Amino acid sequence: MLTKGANPFYYPLLFRIFVLMKKWILTGALMAALTWTAAAQRSMESFFPINLNLLSLQPDTVSIYIVGDIMTHQPVSESAKIHGYSTFFKHIADRIGSADLAVGNMEFPLAGKPHTGYPAFSGPDEYAQYLSDIGFDVFLTANNHILDKGPAGLRRTIDVLEEKELIYTGISLNPAVDTLLNPLIIQVKGIKIALVNFTYGTNAAPRTEWPKVHYMQKDDILPILRRAREADLMMVFPHWGIEYKLHHNHEQEEMARWLVENGADVIIGTHPHVIQDVQYIDGVPVIYSLGNALSNQMDLNTRLELAVTLRIVLERHNEPRLLEPTFEYLWCTKPGMVEDSFSTVPVSLPDSLWRQKSDYKDMISTYRLIHPYLGDR
Repeated sequence: MLTKGANPFYYPLLFRIFVLMKKWILTGALMAALTWTAAAQRSMESFFPINLNLLSLQPDTVSIYIVGDIMTHQPVSESAKIHGYSTFFKHIADRIGSADLAVGNMEFPLAGKPHTGYPAFSGPDEYAQYLSDIGFDVFLTANNHILDKGPAGLRRTIDVLEEKELIYTGISLNPAVDTLLNPLIIQVKGIKIALVNFTYGTNAAPRTEWPKVHYMQKDDILPILRRAREADLMMVFPHWGIEYKLHHNHEQEEMARWLVENGADVIIGTHPHVIQDVQYIDGVPVIYSLGNALSNQMDLNTRLELAVTLRIVLERHNEPRLLEPTFEYLWCTKPGMVEDSFSTVPVSLPDSLWRQKSDYKDMISTYRLIHPYLGDR
């Protein structure tokens, strides 16, 4: 579990984690108070022959909400200059904000101006701040675009995340910080959760050892997995696969099986920019790709995406158990389709809210094509 270390560079981030943990601890204290009240109720019922029915306690649960690739193509940044960011996740902000832990793949460095899009990204600092403000708790940062602006861009990304006290994993500034961030282990309502993030590669080769990006290399990943085993739940987030393919490949499956053998409890992938299939390996759910969360990609398959919710229930004797993942299909709309700017919406959004009815039809036809192919979720 993360604790305040000797490295002063890391202190602001630890403060941010403390703030999150304080929220979760207070929630746990509330549950303890409710448990005491329930005990008091039973005592009162022994004196009064009536059913007070003050409380109906359910097992405590932790909810984790995860989305895929958050992109910053040039039209996305340009639209934000005019309209701001408020519409980007407006229609799913309640899911993000109400989750005990919300996770997204930040697929761009914060390398400073000029802000650029594909093929070499540099996203606005304000974008990351907006994502944090609406409730994202952890950013996955090991992806193929994180070195688009070289080591200097990566170093600035870390500086900005630290300055804004935003929690991240998959990259690190130096060996001391690397041990704290990879795996990232945080405690939510008394449940220790480990997050492991790595990428198949980067578009630009690393020219220095530090700052570091974690790659999909078993000798690099294995020590991280071993440290992650101290947690109650190990979530692994590989950035992998072939872009635009709707089915996982042999390399992904081989790596998934190795991750399961080494303790992964759930595997959730990113990078292909489309939804890929779901497989269970020895009972472990492997969600090969969630697709995009927000982007300017135009192919219809890249606009349909998944959000996954994981729930951990505390059973008797405080034994945590991971429930079956639940999925929600989302659709990335462009400016003028639903809102003035970009907006990711649930597929269930009523057609009456569309300004461009043709886009609603595109969404439904894409959903009907992809949903049966990938199975009932």
